[in-house]
Amino acid sequence: MKRVIAVTNQKGGVGKTTTAVNLAAQLAQANRRVVLVDMDPQGNATSSLAIEKERLLSTLYDVLISDAQPADIVLPTSVQNLFVLPANNTLAQAEVDLVGMERREYKLRDVLAHVDAELVIIDCPPALGLLTVNALTAASDVLIPVQAEYFALEGLGQLLQTVQLVKQGLNPSLEIMGVVLTMFNKRISLSEQVKAELMQHFGAKLFKTVVPRNVRLAEAPSYGHTIFEHDKWSKGARAYKHLGDEVAKRLGF
Repeated sequence: MKRVIAVTNQKGGVGKTTTAVNLAAQLAQANRRVVLVDMDPQGNATSSLAIEKERLLSTLYDVLISDAQPADIVLPTSVQNLFVLPANNTLAQAEVDLVGMERREYKLRDVLAHVDAELVIIDCPPALGLLTVNALTAASDVLIPVQAEYFALEGLGQLLQTVQLVKQGLNPSLEIMGVVLTMFNKRISLSEQVKAELMQHFGAKLFKTVVPRNVRLAEAPSYGHTIFEHDKWSKGARAYKHLGDEVAKRLGF
């Protein structure tokens, strides 16, 4: 059975794309066919994998809105077994175009039914609009990256409420797989305070792995590399390897 993970948090700058890209790369290394769906009109997941989003003739927008086939648009990457369903700024138009369509919340689910993959990871936009609702309706699991900062929990209540509404009305099988703490700095007491607060709120749903604030992680996208290609010995690479192991265990892989 195909598993679909939506990586989401409506707060920007929390490491969503970094998590989606590197988690997908790590899980693909275990000989699983993984497709990364770039659901963000900024197209950062696409460019993080060395794909020139401005030159794309067809993107996720075309399969959501027209009769384009995902098999014609899914692209290979430099990572073996990792493929991407790319996006660029044309995807922003989908928020408008989807409004008047029948079964508008199910468009991505219908697309993914025709995607050849054992695992799909969706990089969601930093908003709770129709694109994110489509991602949650298509997903089996939700993974929430949370930045280790003062306003970390701000807005999480709204996200959890949205997940609950989608579960009740559109996707009864949707589950929160877990919360991962990102941009963690062990030298700052605030990071430990945020971690303790997340543990109190989420308990066993909080992943043991914490992703550190790491220069090599920040650099990798500018080279079109995953962290494993850029510096496989870095703290960031080790963190995403461990997170991949935890996710695989929770998926039963």
